[in-house]
Amino acid sequence: MITGFIGAGRTGCSLGKYLSEAGMPPAGYYDLSEEAAKSAAEFTGSKHFFHISDLVDACGLIFITTPDGLIGEAWETIKDSLDHNRKIEGKILCHCSGALTSDAFSGIERAHAYGCSLHPMLPFSSRLSSYKLLKQAFFTIEGDPKAVQAVSELFTDLGNTVCPIEKSCKPKYHAAASILSNQVTAVIDTGYRLLEECGFSREDARRATKTLALSNLDAIIQNDCAQALTGPIERGDIQTVQKHLSCLSPEDQSMYRILGLKLLRIAQEKNPGKDYKKLQNLFMGNPSQTENP
Repeated sequence: MITGFIGAGRTGCSLGKYLSEAGMPPAGYYDLSEEAAKSAAEFTGSKHFFHISDLVDACGLIFITTPDGLIGEAWETIKDSLDHNRKIEGKILCHCSGALTSDAFSGIERAHAYGCSLHPMLPFSSRLSSYKLLKQAFFTIEGDPKAVQAVSELFTDLGNTVCPIEKSCKPKYHAAASILSNQVTAVIDTGYRLLEECGFSREDARRATKTLALSNLDAIIQNDCAQALTGPIERGDIQTVQKHLSCLSPEDQSMYRILGLKLLRIAQEKNPGKDYKKLQNLFMGNPSQTENP
């Protein structure tokens, strides 16, 4: 099946290069920025399309890899370009939003085409190098059964895992992916800032904590969260936790308390017989109930 991309940003470039490296180069790219489309085409050994309708005519599988807010606009442009000589009957349209569903292709059934949404669980941080990580990427997909089957087979043949997901679950799924990716960044940045306040340079903070952060993440992936959990909260060391809270800004204290309560639930799972009530009271702002009677 001949593929084409509407949207020549990081996601479109990465997926196109991944297919090209696997011996299935796309037909080419269309983008509102002609320079971006030309660059993506050169990068993937494909063609730069000047008109969206020409790309649709040339391809059986069209990936829409624009920002989420432009997916509907791209679809409307495709529909508006149709006439008696240009049809999308039998074609598959696939957007790559983690948050939006295949409902973005409103009215696609009247055009006798098939829509789906495919989302790789991967941060596309670089337009020119993220494709190298796609071999290990996990994909979720939902939409018309024919589209789901064809797109799933394309990527499973490349060695990827493609998991169907219920349309109604996509907001929660994308929230989970954002927490595991973007929001972890905020937690790490907080740690770096505290180390900078201790005299570390930013570079030294990153270097000093690399083994700590990566070994902890590896333990979580290998053994799950409860078994990987260590530290003063898991031990029930209320004095150390109080010292932590005493040196933090109100904003960082708030984050520490919220995350602390979540860690307590994990600690209770790991140590079901342990009493964490005093720590719970501390995190909930009841310091008087943390003292021994």
